Order: sequence, then C-alpha cells, then structure tokens
Amino acid sequence: MSIIPYMQKLLAYMITWTTYGTWLQGDERRYVKDGQTLDPNPNLKKSNLSSLKQQTTKLTPQQKTTAQNAILEEAKRINHKIHAIAVYSNHIHIVAENNHTPINQMVSRYKNVVTAVLKRTGFNAKLWTKGYDKRFCFTEEQLKQKIEYVNKHNIQ
Repeated sequence: MSIIPYMQKLLAYMITWTTYGTWLQGDERRYVKDGQTLDPNPNLKKSNLSSLKQQTTKLTPQQKTTAQNAILEEAKRINHKIHAIAVYSNHIHIVAENNHTPINQMVSRYKNVVTAVLKRTGFNAKLWTKGYDKRFCFTEEQLKQKIEYVNKHNIQ
C-alpha cells in the first residue's frame, strides 16, 4: 500500500528580481534559469552583454527608498503582508505571505508600481529584467531563514 504524502501549505515565498542588465545569464556570480542555479558561462554573458539595448540600470539611494516605499504602500493597499524587503541598486528581495494571487501577478504589480513612481520623478530608462526568481516557504523554519537572509541584505 502506497502512502500519498500530504500537500504542504505554502506559507510564504521569497521573490527576487533584478534591474536591467545587471545580472545576466552566464554571470560569474551564477544565475538562475527555469528555477535552476547555473554555473558561470563567460561566452553566454558576453553574448547577453552585446544584446543589451541600453546601459545597465542601477538605482540611486533615493530611488531605492522610493522603490521600497512604493512596494510597501501597494502591499498595504492590497492587504499583502510583506515579512521582509531589501532594495539594492541592482535587485529587490521580498519575502511575502502567500495571498493566493499568482506570484507572477504579484511581481508584475510591484514592478509596475515602482516603474510608475520612478517615471513621475523623471526616470525613463528600461528598469527591470524579464522574469524573477521565487523560493517557497512551506514551514515556519523556511520562512524564518528567508526573512533572515533578506534582513542581512539590509545591513550590508
């Protein structure tokens, strides 16, 4: 007799996305594609660099603050609990509760909110790379680890 394992409830997730051109496939820091972390590939990175349509985008300290505030305000407006957030010049990490809205819609919402706010300040370059990375938290321990990881980013 086989036992079917019960489905664990998704408590939360960590999402990460990068600014345009700052973390390309092939990068020496490793990179994620289709949920897999892949080793550096200098030829692939060089090819991706040559196909960029503009310079890479890095957020200034003021833009980072603006981005974080925009995300937190939107999360509050839609009642989406953010456990932790770190906004760097080249990427954003968010640990958020599972609110049963598809993750890709949440990422799109947050990217769009930040883009709109920054455009109102005169920013008009391409802001984000396509896609995002997601990591799931099925246990309180996994959630705690992701929150600690993101909070460490805030103090570096």
